[in-house]
Amino acid sequence: MAKTLSDLVRRFEQQAVAVVGDVMLDHFLVGRVERISPEAPVPVVQFDHDEYRLGGAGNVAHNIAALGAEARLVGVVGDDAPAREICRALADARLNAAGLVTDGSRPTTRKVRVVTSRNQQVARVDYERAADLDAPALQAVLSRLSDASRHVGAIVLSDYRKGVVTNEVIGAACQLSKQTGAVLLVDPKVPQPDRYRGVALITPNHHEAELMTQMPIRTEADCRRAARLLGDRTGASVLITWGEHGMWVLDRSGDQLREAALPAAAREVADVTGAGDTVIAVLALALASGAPLVDAARLANMAAGLVVARFGPVAVTPGALIDALTRSPA
Repeated sequence: MAKTLSDLVRRFEQQAVAVVGDVMLDHFLVGRVERISPEAPVPVVQFDHDEYRLGGAGNVAHNIAALGAEARLVGVVGDDAPAREICRALADARLNAAGLVTDGSRPTTRKVRVVTSRNQQVARVDYERAADLDAPALQAVLSRLSDASRHVGAIVLSDYRKGVVTNEVIGAACQLSKQTGAVLLVDPKVPQPDRYRGVALITPNHHEAELMTQMPIRTEADCRRAARLLGDRTGASVLITWGEHGMWVLDRSGDQLREAALPAAAREVADVTGAGDTVIAVLALALASGAPLVDAARLANMAAGLVVARFGPVAVTPGALIDALTRSPA
């Protein structure tokens, strides 16, 4: 199995994937904590340095590019300094910023995390406007999505509920998927699963699956029931990520329903930030390369295990993934 999955990773460089959604900037304020404030029972962080990383749809695209494939990113940023930082980060990752739409009426979505030098998060401040795009920005996104979806093997909707993945964008992506044959995947955040009808695969974590189904997920049987309900509501295959419990896969792509429980690949967890972005990036590349969903999920599970062992959103390389597969008994 490891050899088969390693061969699959080597085929990633032949793929192109369109990624549309909420592009974000992850901004880390890193410092030392040596005392508690006399003004309130909170730590005083002595500033040391800033770190900037791509988040949201930008992190999905970064993961795809780091795995050797072509990522075509479509999203919205403001006319501000964080947008320029995103463009610098995209350039560093060898990603094209031409698919970004500038909307001066809204700020670039930015998550500022105050963390210690030991990677302990003290606080987070979010800068965002979560309302749906206005008509001019929406039309610009639809135009760029159409351009980005030419000759791709997959289309990814990265929905963080910041206003880019509207019903119109979902509908356009579904139509483009039918026209081109590209597999359509969505990382959902909206609790109404019906709006995603027409996609091939949805990848909620178990908290999101609970919101979408109004069902508690405590056991593997709960996960199975939630996945089946989501599959019935959307017509899509379902992959539920479940933290230390691993993943539950419901594959509706063939004549027969197939299900699988995958144990978590991570042995140590430093930070889960960005793990969902890595999962959907690997899934998109594996499915575009012709892999069955369960094999794609096994590969994504392994990649997620590598990501959560490090702090902040990071991208996995083909070499790291193949090495992990070689060392894995599975």
